[in-house]
Amino acid sequence: MAESPIASVELHRISLPTRREHKWSGLTEPLGGYVLVKVADENGVAGWGEAPVLKDWGGEFGRYFGETPGTTISVISQYLAGAVCGCPPGEIAEIHERMDRMIKGFPYAKAALEIAAYDLAGKQCGLPVHRLLGGALRRKIPVTHSIGLIGFEQAEREAAQAVQEGVLTIKIKVGVDPDRDVKMVRRLRDTLGPHIALCVDANCGYRTVAEAVRTFRRMEQSNLIYFEQPVEGIERLAEVARAIDAPVMADESAWNAHDVIQIAEKRAAQIVSIYTTKPGGLYRAMEVAAVARAAGIICNVNGSVETGIGNLANLQFAAAAAPVVLSCVVPVSTPAQAQSPGKVAGIYYKDDLIAEPMRFVDGAIELPSGVGMGIAADEEKIRHYTIETVKIG
Repeated sequence: MAESPIASVELHRISLPTRREHKWSGLTEPLGGYVLVKVADENGVAGWGEAPVLKDWGGEFGRYFGETPGTTISVISQYLAGAVCGCPPGEIAEIHERMDRMIKGFPYAKAALEIAAYDLAGKQCGLPVHRLLGGALRRKIPVTHSIGLIGFEQAEREAAQAVQEGVLTIKIKVGVDPDRDVKMVRRLRDTLGPHIALCVDANCGYRTVAEAVRTFRRMEQSNLIYFEQPVEGIERLAEVARAIDAPVMADESAWNAHDVIQIAEKRAAQIVSIYTTKPGGLYRAMEVAAVARAAGIICNVNGSVETGIGNLANLQFAAAAAPVVLSCVVPVSTPAQAQSPGKVAGIYYKDDLIAEPMRFVDGAIELPSGVGMGIAADEEKIRHYTIETVKIG
Protein backbone atom coordinates (compact mmCIF):
# COMPACT_ATOMS: atom_id res chain seq x y z
CA MET A 1 0.00 0.00 0.00
CA ALA A 2 1.37 3.42 -0.94
CA GLU A 3 2.02 5.83 1.89
CA SER A 4 -0.52 8.65 1.96
CA PRO A 5 -0.57 11.60 4.38
CA ILE A 6 -2.65 11.98 7.51
CA ALA A 7 -6.00 13.42 6.44
CA SER A 8 -8.04 13.48 9.65
CA VAL A 9 -7.81 13.22 13.43
CA GLU A 10 -10.58 11.96 15.71
CA LEU A 11 -10.58 12.04 19.53
CA HIS A 12 -12.53 9.75 21.83
CA ARG A 13 -12.68 10.37 25.54
CA ILE A 14 -13.53 6.99 27.03
CA SER A 15 -14.43 5.59 30.43
CA LEU A 16 -13.42 1.96 30.88
CA PRO A 17 -14.61 0.16 34.05
CA THR A 18 -11.84 -1.12 36.33
CA ARG A 19 -11.73 -4.58 37.89
CA ARG A 20 -10.91 -3.03 41.26
CA GLU A 21 -9.63 0.34 42.45
CA HIS A 22 -5.93 0.67 41.70
CA LYS A 23 -4.22 3.44 43.65
CA TRP A 24 -0.74 4.60 44.55
CA SER A 25 0.77 7.35 46.67
CA GLY A 26 -0.27 10.75 45.32
CA LEU A 27 -3.00 9.49 42.97
CA THR A 28 -6.34 11.19 43.59
CA GLU A 29 -8.49 10.11 40.64
CA PRO A 30 -9.58 6.78 39.15
CA LEU A 31 -7.91 5.19 36.15
CA GLY A 32 -9.52 4.45 32.81
CA GLY A 33 -10.86 7.89 31.84
CA TYR A 34 -8.44 8.41 28.98
CA VAL A 35 -8.34 9.90 25.47
CA LEU A 36 -7.92 7.79 22.33
CA VAL A 37 -6.62 9.34 19.13
CA LYS A 38 -7.52 8.02 15.68
CA VAL A 39 -5.61 9.28 12.66
CA ALA A 40 -6.69 8.28 9.16
CA ASP A 41 -5.36 8.74 5.65
CA GLU A 42 -7.40 9.69 2.59
CA ASN A 43 -8.10 6.00 1.92
CA GLY A 44 -9.69 5.53 5.34
CA VAL A 45 -6.83 3.45 6.79
CA ALA A 46 -6.59 4.34 10.48
CA GLY A 47 -4.07 4.23 13.30
CA TRP A 48 -4.82 4.48 17.02
CA GLY A 49 -2.99 5.97 19.99
CA GLU A 50 -3.82 6.69 23.62
CA ALA A 51 -3.13 9.46 26.15
CA PRO A 52 -3.46 7.83 29.61
CA VAL A 53 -3.32 11.26 31.26
CA LEU A 54 -3.47 11.96 35.00
CA LYS A 55 -3.62 15.39 36.62
CA ASP A 56 -1.44 14.10 39.48
CA TRP A 57 1.35 12.92 37.18
CA GLY A 58 3.88 15.46 35.97
CA GLY A 59 7.42 14.54 36.94
CA GLU A 60 9.33 15.51 40.05
CA PHE A 61 8.39 18.88 41.57
CA GLY A 62 5.80 19.29 38.81
CA ARG A 63 8.53 19.72 36.20
CA TYR A 64 6.31 18.55 33.34
CA PHE A 65 2.88 19.35 34.82
CA GLY A 66 -0.18 17.11 34.87
CA GLU A 67 -2.35 16.53 31.84
CA THR A 68 -6.06 15.70 31.80
CA PRO A 69 -8.51 14.46 29.18
CA GLY A 70 -9.64 18.06 28.82
CA THR A 71 -6.17 19.45 28.20
CA THR A 72 -5.42 16.62 25.77
CA ILE A 73 -8.54 17.29 23.72
CA SER A 74 -7.89 21.04 23.75
CA VAL A 75 -4.20 20.82 22.80
CA ILE A 76 -4.73 18.27 20.03
CA SER A 77 -7.80 19.91 18.53
CA GLN A 78 -6.44 23.48 18.69
CA TYR A 79 -2.76 22.95 17.91
CA LEU A 80 -1.53 19.46 17.07
CA ALA A 81 -4.10 18.00 14.69
CA GLY A 82 -3.66 20.78 12.15
CA ALA A 83 0.09 20.48 12.44
CA VAL A 84 0.21 16.76 11.57
CA CYS A 85 -2.50 16.66 8.90
CA GLY A 86 -0.83 16.51 5.51
CA CYS A 87 2.28 14.80 6.90
CA PRO A 88 3.04 11.19 5.86
CA PRO A 89 2.57 9.08 9.02
CA GLY A 90 5.97 7.43 8.66
CA GLU A 91 7.79 10.76 8.87
CA ILE A 92 7.91 10.57 12.65
CA ALA A 93 10.78 13.02 13.11
CA GLU A 94 8.91 15.62 11.08
CA ILE A 95 5.72 14.99 13.04
CA HIS A 96 7.60 15.78 16.25
CA GLU A 97 9.13 18.91 14.73
CA ARG A 98 5.69 20.10 13.64
CA MET A 99 4.13 19.42 17.04
CA ASP A 100 6.97 21.05 18.99
CA ARG A 101 6.79 24.17 16.82
CA MET A 102 3.10 24.52 17.63
CA ILE A 103 3.24 24.16 21.42
CA LYS A 104 5.77 23.35 24.12
CA GLY A 105 5.28 20.44 26.49
CA PHE A 106 2.18 18.21 26.68
CA PRO A 107 4.10 14.98 26.01
CA TYR A 108 1.09 12.71 26.54
CA ALA A 109 -0.99 14.52 23.93
CA LYS A 110 1.93 14.36 21.51
CA ALA A 111 2.57 10.71 22.32
CA ALA A 112 -1.00 9.73 21.54
CA LEU A 113 -0.82 11.36 18.10
CA GLU A 114 2.64 9.98 17.37
CA ILE A 115 1.72 6.44 18.40
CA ALA A 116 -1.36 6.61 16.17
CA ALA A 117 0.90 7.75 13.32
CA TYR A 118 3.22 4.78 13.92
CA ASP A 119 0.23 2.44 13.85
CA LEU A 120 -0.98 3.95 10.57
CA ALA A 121 2.51 3.89 9.04
CA GLY A 122 2.89 0.21 9.94
CA LYS A 123 -0.43 -0.62 8.32
CA GLN A 124 0.46 1.32 5.17
CA CYS A 125 3.82 -0.45 4.93
CA GLY A 126 2.50 -3.87 5.95
CA LEU A 127 4.91 -4.04 8.92
CA PRO A 128 4.58 -4.30 12.70
CA VAL A 129 5.69 -1.18 14.56
CA HIS A 130 8.63 -2.90 16.22
CA ARG A 131 10.16 -3.27 12.75
CA LEU A 132 9.88 0.52 12.34
CA LEU A 133 11.75 0.87 15.66
CA GLY A 134 14.64 -1.34 14.54
CA GLY A 135 13.25 -4.83 15.00
CA ALA A 136 12.37 -7.15 17.87
CA LEU A 137 15.09 -8.21 20.29
CA ARG A 138 12.54 -10.23 22.25
CA ARG A 139 9.15 -11.71 21.41
CA LYS A 140 7.96 -12.37 24.94
CA ILE A 141 7.45 -9.52 27.40
CA PRO A 142 7.51 -10.75 31.03
CA VAL A 143 4.78 -9.13 33.14
CA THR A 144 5.04 -7.69 36.64
CA HIS A 145 1.68 -7.61 38.41
CA SER A 146 1.10 -4.47 40.49
CA ILE A 147 -0.54 -4.59 43.90
CA GLY A 148 -2.00 -1.17 44.64
CA LEU A 149 -2.79 0.42 47.98
CA ILE A 150 -5.22 -2.19 49.23
CA GLY A 151 -5.65 -4.15 52.47
CA PHE A 152 -3.33 -6.91 53.63
CA GLU A 153 -5.66 -9.86 53.11
CA GLN A 154 -6.86 -8.64 49.71
CA ALA A 155 -3.24 -8.10 48.64
CA GLU A 156 -2.27 -11.59 49.77
CA ARG A 157 -5.16 -13.19 47.89
CA GLU A 158 -4.54 -11.25 44.69
CA ALA A 159 -0.76 -11.74 44.68
CA ALA A 160 -1.11 -15.48 45.32
CA GLN A 161 -3.65 -15.82 42.53
CA ALA A 162 -1.53 -13.79 40.09
CA VAL A 163 1.41 -16.08 40.80
CA GLN A 164 -0.79 -19.15 40.38
CA GLU A 165 -1.77 -17.76 36.97
CA GLY A 166 1.87 -17.49 35.92
CA VAL A 167 3.22 -14.13 37.11
CA LEU A 168 6.80 -14.30 38.36
CA THR A 169 7.24 -10.72 39.65
CA ILE A 170 5.00 -8.77 42.01
CA LYS A 171 5.26 -5.01 42.54
CA ILE A 172 3.95 -3.63 45.83
CA LYS A 173 2.80 -0.03 46.10
CA VAL A 174 4.19 1.58 49.26
CA GLY A 175 5.07 5.10 50.41
CA VAL A 176 2.06 5.67 52.65
CA ASP A 177 3.20 4.66 56.13
CA PRO A 178 6.52 2.90 56.89
CA ASP A 179 5.07 0.44 59.41
CA ARG A 180 2.24 -0.50 57.05
CA ASP A 181 4.67 -0.83 54.13
CA VAL A 182 7.10 -3.09 56.00
CA LYS A 183 4.26 -5.31 57.22
CA MET A 184 2.80 -5.57 53.70
CA VAL A 185 6.14 -6.63 52.19
CA ARG A 186 6.76 -9.23 54.89
CA ARG A 187 3.28 -10.69 54.57
CA LEU A 188 3.53 -10.98 50.80
CA ARG A 189 6.96 -12.59 51.00
CA ASP A 190 5.60 -15.11 53.53
CA THR A 191 2.59 -15.76 51.29
CA LEU A 192 4.50 -16.16 48.03
CA GLY A 193 7.64 -17.89 49.22
CA PRO A 194 11.28 -17.23 48.30
CA HIS A 195 11.21 -17.80 44.53
CA ILE A 196 8.86 -15.01 43.41
CA ALA A 197 10.56 -11.69 42.68
CA LEU A 198 9.25 -8.78 44.77
CA CYS A 199 9.82 -5.06 44.27
CA VAL A 200 8.38 -1.95 45.92
CA ASP A 201 7.28 1.38 44.45
CA ALA A 202 6.83 4.40 46.75
CA ASN A 203 5.87 6.93 44.04
CA CYS A 204 7.89 9.62 45.90
CA GLY A 205 5.86 8.84 49.03
CA TYR A 206 8.59 8.99 51.66
CA ARG A 207 9.08 12.46 53.12
CA THR A 208 12.84 12.33 53.58
CA VAL A 209 15.85 10.35 52.44
CA ALA A 210 16.33 9.11 56.01
CA GLU A 211 12.75 7.81 56.20
CA ALA A 212 13.15 6.01 52.86
CA VAL A 213 16.47 4.42 53.84
CA ARG A 214 15.26 3.32 57.29
CA THR A 215 12.11 1.83 55.79
CA PHE A 216 13.98 -0.07 53.10
CA ARG A 217 16.45 -1.50 55.61
CA ARG A 218 13.49 -2.92 57.53
CA MET A 219 12.32 -4.54 54.27
CA GLU A 220 15.70 -5.91 53.18
CA GLN A 221 15.20 -9.36 54.64
CA SER A 222 12.33 -9.85 52.18
CA ASN A 223 14.89 -9.86 49.32
CA LEU A 224 13.54 -7.07 47.10
CA ILE A 225 14.90 -6.79 43.56
CA TYR A 226 14.61 -2.98 43.44
CA PHE A 227 13.34 0.10 45.29
CA GLU A 228 11.34 2.29 42.91
CA GLN A 229 11.25 6.08 43.30
CA PRO A 230 11.31 6.24 47.12
CA VAL A 231 11.66 10.04 47.23
CA GLU A 232 11.15 13.04 44.97
CA GLY A 233 14.15 14.60 43.25
CA ILE A 234 17.18 13.21 41.42
CA GLU A 235 19.58 14.48 44.10
CA ARG A 236 17.59 12.84 46.88
CA LEU A 237 17.26 9.66 44.85
CA ALA A 238 21.05 9.59 44.56
CA GLU A 239 21.37 9.79 48.35
CA VAL A 240 19.13 6.75 48.73
CA ALA A 241 21.05 4.87 46.03
CA ARG A 242 24.33 5.47 47.90
CA ALA A 243 22.86 4.28 51.21
CA ILE A 244 21.35 0.90 50.23
CA ASP A 245 22.63 -2.19 48.45
CA ALA A 246 19.58 -2.96 46.33
CA PRO A 247 19.15 -1.15 43.00
CA VAL A 248 17.10 2.04 42.94
CA MET A 249 14.69 2.59 40.04
CA ALA A 250 13.83 6.06 38.74
CA ASP A 251 10.30 6.66 37.46
CA GLU A 252 8.90 10.10 38.34
CA SER A 253 12.47 11.42 37.97
CA ALA A 254 12.92 9.92 34.49
CA TRP A 255 10.69 11.39 31.80
CA ASN A 256 12.99 11.99 28.86
CA ALA A 257 16.54 11.51 27.63
CA HIS A 258 17.77 14.68 29.34
CA ASP A 259 16.49 13.39 32.70
CA VAL A 260 18.38 10.13 32.21
CA ILE A 261 21.58 12.06 31.48
CA GLN A 262 21.16 13.80 34.85
CA ILE A 263 20.40 10.49 36.58
CA ALA A 264 23.53 8.93 35.10
CA GLU A 265 25.72 11.94 36.01
CA LYS A 266 24.54 11.87 39.63
CA ARG A 267 24.46 8.06 39.84
CA ALA A 268 20.94 8.40 41.15
CA ALA A 269 19.58 5.06 39.92
CA GLN A 270 20.73 1.78 38.43
CA ILE A 271 17.36 1.21 36.73
CA VAL A 272 15.08 3.51 34.76
CA SER A 273 11.42 2.86 34.10
CA ILE A 274 10.65 3.95 30.53
CA TYR A 275 7.20 4.94 29.35
CA THR A 276 6.06 5.34 25.76
CA THR A 277 4.16 8.45 26.88
CA LYS A 278 6.30 10.44 29.34
CA PRO A 279 8.93 11.43 26.75
CA GLY A 280 6.28 12.16 24.10
CA GLY A 281 5.99 8.92 22.15
CA LEU A 282 7.88 5.92 20.80
CA TYR A 283 10.49 7.98 18.93
CA ARG A 284 11.47 9.86 22.09
CA ALA A 285 11.24 6.69 24.20
CA MET A 286 13.87 5.11 21.95
CA GLU A 287 16.06 8.16 22.69
CA VAL A 288 15.64 7.46 26.41
CA ALA A 289 16.58 3.83 25.82
CA ALA A 290 19.69 4.84 23.86
CA VAL A 291 20.92 7.11 26.66
CA ALA A 292 20.20 4.47 29.29
CA ARG A 293 22.08 1.83 27.33
CA ALA A 294 25.08 4.12 26.85
CA ALA A 295 25.12 4.85 30.58
CA GLY A 296 24.89 1.18 31.57
CA ILE A 297 21.41 1.61 33.06
CA ILE A 298 18.95 -1.24 32.67
CA CYS A 299 15.22 -0.64 32.20
CA ASN A 300 11.70 -1.92 32.24
CA VAL A 301 8.55 -0.54 30.60
CA ASN A 302 5.88 0.95 32.81
CA GLY A 303 2.78 3.08 32.33
CA SER A 304 -0.44 4.41 33.79
CA VAL A 305 -2.45 1.19 33.33
CA GLU A 306 -3.30 1.86 29.70
CA THR A 307 -6.16 0.27 27.85
CA GLY A 308 -5.17 -2.19 25.15
CA ILE A 309 -4.70 0.64 22.64
CA GLY A 310 -1.84 2.23 24.56
CA ASN A 311 -0.58 -1.06 25.91
CA LEU A 312 0.11 -2.35 22.38
CA ALA A 313 2.61 0.50 22.02
CA ASN A 314 4.21 -0.63 25.29
CA LEU A 315 4.73 -4.11 23.84
CA GLN A 316 6.15 -2.89 20.53
CA PHE A 317 8.61 -0.66 22.38
CA ALA A 318 9.56 -3.31 24.96
CA ALA A 319 10.32 -5.71 22.11
CA ALA A 320 12.65 -3.29 20.33
CA ALA A 321 14.42 -1.32 23.10
CA ALA A 322 17.78 -2.90 23.95
CA PRO A 323 18.05 -2.01 27.69
CA VAL A 324 14.52 -3.24 28.53
CA VAL A 325 15.69 -6.46 30.15
CA LEU A 326 13.46 -6.45 33.24
CA SER A 327 9.89 -7.62 33.68
CA CYS A 328 7.47 -4.88 32.61
CA VAL A 329 4.58 -3.39 34.58
CA VAL A 330 2.03 -3.60 31.78
CA PRO A 331 -1.53 -4.96 31.68
CA VAL A 332 -2.51 -8.20 29.99
CA SER A 333 -5.15 -6.41 27.92
CA THR A 334 -8.17 -8.70 27.57
CA PRO A 335 -11.68 -7.92 26.25
CA ALA A 336 -14.56 -9.01 28.47
CA GLN A 337 -15.59 -11.88 26.20
CA ALA A 338 -12.14 -13.45 26.56
CA GLN A 339 -11.70 -12.96 30.31
CA SER A 340 -11.84 -16.06 32.45
CA PRO A 341 -14.09 -15.57 35.50
CA GLY A 342 -12.07 -14.31 38.45
CA LYS A 343 -8.76 -14.02 36.59
CA VAL A 344 -6.47 -11.29 37.97
CA ALA A 345 -2.97 -11.62 36.46
CA GLY A 346 -2.36 -8.36 34.60
CA ILE A 347 -6.11 -7.64 34.52
CA TYR A 348 -7.02 -4.12 35.64
CA TYR A 349 -10.18 -3.53 33.57
CA LYS A 350 -13.44 -5.43 33.20
CA ASP A 351 -13.28 -5.02 29.42
CA ASP A 352 -10.88 -3.70 26.78
CA LEU A 353 -10.79 -1.92 23.44
CA ILE A 354 -8.83 -4.31 21.23
CA ALA A 355 -10.35 -6.91 18.94
CA GLU A 356 -8.63 -9.90 20.52
CA PRO A 357 -6.87 -10.63 23.81
CA MET A 358 -3.14 -10.46 24.35
CA ARG A 359 -1.62 -13.92 24.67
CA PHE A 360 -0.26 -14.47 28.19
CA VAL A 361 1.89 -17.59 28.45
CA ASP A 362 4.30 -18.58 31.24
CA GLY A 363 4.24 -15.15 32.82
CA ALA A 364 4.83 -13.20 29.61
CA ILE A 365 2.83 -11.55 26.84
CA GLU A 366 3.65 -12.84 23.39
CA LEU A 367 4.45 -10.05 20.96
CA PRO A 368 1.48 -9.65 18.58
CA SER A 369 2.35 -10.53 14.98
CA GLY A 370 -0.06 -8.26 13.09
CA VAL A 371 0.81 -5.11 11.16
CA GLY A 372 0.87 -1.74 12.90
CA MET A 373 0.47 -2.19 16.65
CA GLY A 374 -0.27 -5.87 16.11
CA ILE A 375 -3.92 -6.15 17.16
CA ALA A 376 -6.78 -4.16 15.66
CA ALA A 377 -8.80 -1.69 17.69
CA ASP A 378 -12.38 -2.73 18.42
CA GLU A 379 -14.19 0.35 17.15
CA GLU A 380 -17.57 -0.89 18.33
CA LYS A 381 -16.23 -1.19 21.89
CA ILE A 382 -14.62 2.23 21.60
CA ARG A 383 -17.94 3.76 20.60
CA HIS A 384 -19.64 1.96 23.49
CA TYR A 385 -17.27 3.42 26.09
CA THR A 386 -16.91 6.86 24.50
CA ILE A 387 -18.30 9.79 26.49
CA GLU A 388 -17.04 12.56 24.17
CA THR A 389 -15.95 12.66 20.52
CA VAL A 390 -14.12 15.41 18.62
CA LYS A 391 -13.43 15.19 14.87
CA ILE A 392 -10.83 17.34 13.07
CA GLY A 393 -10.40 17.28 9.29
